[in-house]
Amino acid sequence: MFLDLLRRRNPAFLRAAAQLHHSGQLPANTYALDLDTVGANATAIKREADRLGLTPFAMTKQIGRNPDFCRTVRDAGITEAVGVDLQCALAAHQGGLRTGHLGHLVQIPRHEAATAAALRPRYWTVFNDAKAGEAAAASAALGRDQALLARIVAPGDTFYRGHEGGFDADDIVAVADRLDALDGARFAGITSFPAQLFDKATGKVLPTPNLTTLQKAAERLRAAGREHVELNAPGTTSVAILPMLAEAGATQVEPGHGLTGTTPWHAVEDLVEEPAVLYVSEVSHLHGKYAYVFGGGLYVDPVLGLGSTRALIVRGGDFDSAQLVDVEMPAPEAIDYYAMADLSNATGVAPGDTVIFGFRPQAFVTRALTAGITGVRSGAPAVAGVYAADGSVPIGLDDSADTASTESAAS
Repeated sequence: MFLDLLRRRNPAFLRAAAQLHHSGQLPANTYALDLDTVGANATAIKREADRLGLTPFAMTKQIGRNPDFCRTVRDAGITEAVGVDLQCALAAHQGGLRTGHLGHLVQIPRHEAATAAALRPRYWTVFNDAKAGEAAAASAALGRDQALLARIVAPGDTFYRGHEGGFDADDIVAVADRLDALDGARFAGITSFPAQLFDKATGKVLPTPNLTTLQKAAERLRAAGREHVELNAPGTTSVAILPMLAEAGATQVEPGHGLTGTTPWHAVEDLVEEPAVLYVSEVSHLHGKYAYVFGGGLYVDPVLGLGSTRALIVRGGDFDSAQLVDVEMPAPEAIDYYAMADLSNATGVAPGDTVIFGFRPQAFVTRALTAGITGVRSGAPAVAGVYAADGSVPIGLDDSADTASTESAAS
């Protein structure tokens, strides 16, 4: 689905990726990122967030916390990241983004609270009193007063299976008082996820019951005398959804796929953000009517359902002769060593040919590489650096990547 979007809205990126892979600068099994477009998308989100009085925190897990991506987003004005877990927060910090929010979705393990506190997060989400106590104690040891967000839940709220948990929303006033009483912490606000989701029937992003739960809890807190309550409302965030969130009372938003133009809404409607990510591989070998394509990063985010997949096969870097083929992806329960491209309607395909996919990624759960590409819009594309899916530099690449990593860690 996103391959069609790339072909229509960012064909120069496809062409650049094909050329860079053919020349050996872009390895197979790599998520390539058009940094020019990422910067433009981040600028648009930050501008609208500022207009509406919202604070944006960048979600970087889906592109492997790539340091060049992090710096691009930071330079566009989004200077803080949300860490989906502690490892994510550490990687984004190394990439040059301060920690704006951590603990949500994944709580911080007990013996790692000190590491989390050392990041000096602006906000730290807790699901219960035990986790609040750990966060407070770790922060107090550093002489800090940590702002805590309480994850809340009410009957009828929507959660992905395995994401459940949080304080009873009906008890939020008492919860806030308990968090305020902790040495080293204070109550700052509330959060839930997802606060909005893409609705296939309407083709739009709509609020979930969780957003109503947040609004009602905020009303209780204000009635109890708390004048300012942070309301963190993540989920399917793009420029198009920000006015609705601001009207609902949100104060914090967390763009992730919006930064690469790959939210579900982008798949069905042209929004402000343009597509800025693709997956590059190559043909390993031929067998029967199939070209076997190197995998490693063939995890397609199932939010849109597991539909059919297509790819472009490019011979010799000549993008004008690219052939569109159907691809049989590995089963979800299988290791993705290869995908199989059907060559029934393709000719002349050979080992080493470039293969380009366009799908919604979650690079951090794969063994893929990530690489930022500069200069796509100016017609002078170049690889900024190649990194592993955790944001580190993989062994065996040239010194330029090592230099990029050192600069990233120092920034």
